[in-house]
Amino acid sequence: MCMTYPLSPEMAGFIEKTLSFSVPSLEIGDQRRSYSRMCEAFTPIRSPDLEVKDFLLSGVRVRSYRPHRLSLEYPAPCVVYLHGGGWVVGDLDSHDFLTAALAVDLNAVVIAVDYRLAPEHPFPAGFGDCLAVWHGLQIQAPRLDIDPHRIAIAGDSAGGNLAAAVCLALREAGERQPVGQALVYPGLGGADDLPSRSECFDAPLLSTADLGFYEQLYVQQGEQSPYAMPLNATDFRRLAPAFIAVAQFDPLRDDGVSYERALREAGVATEFEPGLGLVHGGLRGKGLVPEVDAVYRRLVAALLGFLRGPL
Repeated sequence: MCMTYPLSPEMAGFIEKTLSFSVPSLEIGDQRRSYSRMCEAFTPIRSPDLEVKDFLLSGVRVRSYRPHRLSLEYPAPCVVYLHGGGWVVGDLDSHDFLTAALAVDLNAVVIAVDYRLAPEHPFPAGFGDCLAVWHGLQIQAPRLDIDPHRIAIAGDSAGGNLAAAVCLALREAGERQPVGQALVYPGLGGADDLPSRSECFDAPLLSTADLGFYEQLYVQQGEQSPYAMPLNATDFRRLAPAFIAVAQFDPLRDDGVSYERALREAGVATEFEPGLGLVHGGLRGKGLVPEVDAVYRRLVAALLGFLRGPL
């Protein structure tokens, strides 16, 4: 049982700073304002080497990050990024710390998606927005100077759920998969008796009770669609190659473990990162926590591999 968590001093400091923005209220507006303040405190100044634009794509608000050093001769590779936040909090600004950095480090366009949030817009609204953006990007790729054959999809937490769901939906429709899917500590609808649910029930930044709270706001009781919870799928074949990173001290850890195993056993190429010493939401500690920086480097390497294709 993870009754105590052997965290590095840097990770412990990151958690303490994050928790300093917490509010006791469960009112959604209060939670969103608290989350936004926390995110702002961890968001550095953007690189001047980026052109950043907000616009509507398929009726959904998105933000494009385009590095200035991209070649003008060829259409750009692209990553569609879906933010975390339990399907309830988060927006384009909450993950700017990550999407801006990825654009620079990948030298690729990153498209961040401001999908609708629960409880005002429960499943399938947010999922539908993400799928609509994917389809819109295929149509608008020439106008956006993006190569439609070199687009990966990525997300953390709830965003990892949505990225996996988009891949499942594209497969079912007989459409082309992303060149890769990168899922970071994703919530995929794992069973309540997964070991990590009990072993890390009181983990920092996301407890098992928190997980239940967010899930009941996003999906109706009894919802079995794999687009809501991808571990409900019965067929994991012919999906995009996957990079899956989990956090050691996270009740969602075994969702990622289970999904990686299901994909691998179905013949999908996978790469797995165990996230030793990490907690849920730890990516925000990038630049502050060495073990987070190590996972971020693996994420960048995996996405570069997807975008470059087989050698």
